[in-house]
Amino acid sequence: MNTIDIARETRKQRRLETLGSNEPRCAKCGDARWQCLELHHVADHGQDDATVCVCRNCHRVLSDLQKDHPPVDPHADPLLKAIGHFLVGLVDMLRIIVEKLQEFGLALIARASLVEGAPK
Repeated sequence: MNTIDIARETRKQRRLETLGSNEPRCAKCGDARWQCLELHHVADHGQDDATVCVCRNCHRVLSDLQKDHPPVDPHADPLLKAIGHFLVGLVDMLRIIVEKLQEFGLALIARASLVEGAPK
């Protein structure tokens, strides 16, 4: 292994440690390139520590959706505020998952009719 390979492997291992998995994937699109994966705060940064692994493109989409969430009230009950922001962030993610499930389902239905020997 040369110096460049060692440096790349070191970066990869640090990233995998940060992501908390040796085989991370984007929760939205399935991208498995470790260089492209990040942790997204479901409830928005600073509201809760729960994160999900997503690629940079999907992270930008989810973070932009969070800009439409209700503003943070500094005087609100911290627990209720955190739970509320988590649930709203989870809804954003579930909408994306539902769209992907529909896409996969329609693709399977279309592919099923192409399978040789499938009843017509």
